[in-house]
Amino acid sequence: MNNDFSKVTIVLPSLNPDDKLNKVVDGLLEAGFKDIVLVNDGSDEAHLEPFRQAGLHKEVTLLIHEVNKGKGRALKTAFSYVVNNRKDSAGVITVDGDNQHTVRDIKACACKMLECKDKVILGCRDFSQDNVPWKSRVGNVSTSLVFRVFCGIKITDTQTGLRAIPYKYLPLMCEVEGERFEYETQMLFAIKRNHIGMEEVRIETVYLEDNASTHFHPIKDSLKIYKIIFKFMLSSGTSFVIDYGIYAILVFLIGEKLERGLRLLIATVSARAVSSMCNYTMNKKAVFKSNASVGRSLVRYYTLCVFQTAASYGLVYLLSYLCRAGSFLEVVLKLVVDVVLFVISFQIQHRWVFKEDK
Repeated sequence: MNNDFSKVTIVLPSLNPDDKLNKVVDGLLEAGFKDIVLVNDGSDEAHLEPFRQAGLHKEVTLLIHEVNKGKGRALKTAFSYVVNNRKDSAGVITVDGDNQHTVRDIKACACKMLECKDKVILGCRDFSQDNVPWKSRVGNVSTSLVFRVFCGIKITDTQTGLRAIPYKYLPLMCEVEGERFEYETQMLFAIKRNHIGMEEVRIETVYLEDNASTHFHPIKDSLKIYKIIFKFMLSSGTSFVIDYGIYAILVFLIGEKLERGLRLLIATVSARAVSSMCNYTMNKKAVFKSNASVGRSLVRYYTLCVFQTAASYGLVYLLSYLCRAGSFLEVVLKLVVDVVLFVISFQIQHRWVFKEDK
C-alpha cells in the first residue's frame, strides 16, 4: 500500500464552518497530507475564523468566493487551481469540512487511487445502519435505483462527498455542468459517459448531530439531482409519446381493414420512422452531448432501432395472438412491451451508440 501522500491534494469546500473544520485540517496534516486546497464558498463574517486558523498552515492554500456559489462551483474552482498549479499532482481527494469523513477513510481512498491510477474512487457509506438520517437513507436508495435501472451506474452511495480523482481527469471535471449539490451527480454521469472506471471503498458512516451541519436541502437539492436524471429520460420519453401516438392513430384508422399482421407492421414501422429521428437528434445533442461521429452513431442507432422495432412488433404480435386481442388491447400490449424495451434501449444507447470518440 502506497502511503506517500506528498503528491495527493485534498480539496475541501466549506460554507460557514465551525471549529470542526480545523479538526479536519489538523487530522489531515497529522496523517501526512502536505497539500490542502481549502475553498471559502462565500461564508459570512461570523464564520471566517476557522479559515484564518487553517490558513496559518503552510500546507493550506485558501481560495475565496466573495459570495456563495455552491458546492459544485467550489469544487471546480479547486480543480482548476490544481490543474494550473499542481502539474505533478497524482490527483485530488474531495473531503467535507464537517468531520464526517474520518482520516482513516480518507487515507484508504488516497491509497486506492494511487494503486488504481485510472479509476475514480468513491468512499461509500452503509445506509442500512441505524444512525443514518431518514432523508439520507431514502434519498440514496431511490437515487441508486434510478442510477442502476436507467443509467447503468451501479454504486451504493450516490451522495458521497469523499471521492478520489486522478489528476488526468480534472480538466474533464472542470467542464461538468452544475454549480451546487447536483454537480456531484453530474460528475457521476460524466465519469460513466467517458467510460472511466469507478471503484468503491467502504467507509465509516458518520452523522454528527443528525447531520445538522449539512447544507444539503433534501427537497430542493433532490429536485435538482432528479432533474438531471429526468433529462436523461426525457428524450426517450418524448420519442416514446410520438411513437405511441402515431402507432395508436394508425391502428385505429386502419382498424379491421387489414389483417392483424399487416396492420401492426404498418403502424409500428411508420411510428418508429418518425420517432427514431427525433430521438437520435435529441439524444446526441442534448442528452449525451456526444462527440461521436454522426455516421458511426447513426449506423449504430438505426441498427438498434431495427432490432428494437422487430422486438416490439414480434412481442406485440405474439401477445395479441395469445390473448386474442382486438385493437384496444393491442394498444395496451404495445405500451407494456415498449416500456420494457425503453429501459433496455436506453442502456444500449448510453454504452454503445453514443460512445465518445477517443
